[in-house]
Amino acid sequence: MSRFLITAIGCLLLAGCQRPAKPPALAAKAYGAALTEVSGGKQVVGAGTVLDQPVVVQVNDAQGSPVAGALVTFHTAGGASATPDEGLTGADGQVTTTVTLGGGAGRYQITAATRDKSGKNIELHLDEIALGYQQTLGRVLNDRYCARCHDPESTAERVSNHDNLTAKPHAFTEGAVLNAMSDADLTAIIGHGGPALNKSPEMPPYGYTLGKADLDALIAYIRAIADPPYRQKGLTYAKN
Repeated sequence: MSRFLITAIGCLLLAGCQRPAKPPALAAKAYGAALTEVSGGKQVVGAGTVLDQPVVVQVNDAQGSPVAGALVTFHTAGGASATPDEGLTGADGQVTTTVTLGGGAGRYQITAATRDKSGKNIELHLDEIALGYQQTLGRVLNDRYCARCHDPESTAERVSNHDNLTAKPHAFTEGAVLNAMSDADLTAIIGHGGPALNKSPEMPPYGYTLGKADLDALIAYIRAIADPPYRQKGLTYAKN
């Protein structure tokens, strides 16, 4: 008897050689009319890492009440993943998933989807941001030097000085304002203070504190988190 045949017979006799059965596919037990975000959108983390907070979505009926037993699936792209990638809503109408972003810096879109009674697809899109090395360095510098004034929200680690200033600093996410400023403008105002661009002198100069690499990193971070997204002038962007 050949060694191959002996091995084949052995595998048939041993349960360990059998392929594990796939779990049964989830089936919707109820259907909703709307899909809303509870939490988890617009997070900023390093490329290739798990989002700090899980993504939580909720299925509601036409009256806005939560629907239990609705099937929700999560779709990702660019190397991102959602675990689990589907689930049935609980009594609160909610499903939770843990999202890991891809290894490349940039914006990722997580799509949650469910169906109504007619079979129509209902989608919800959540945008997340992955930072590269330079942008992550900029985030560290922001936390150290900038957030105390530019972030109006106080935390246990940092008390915001935003409301104590006469000219309210723009949050770095305010793309409607900061996207219109060139890199040279941002370098000038960070390095030489507000008067460099005829702005408030309450914005101090950091040119003796931050080197050129630091300034470039901070600007890269500002560009990465802008809302709406920053689009570099002179480049052509493909439509989705």
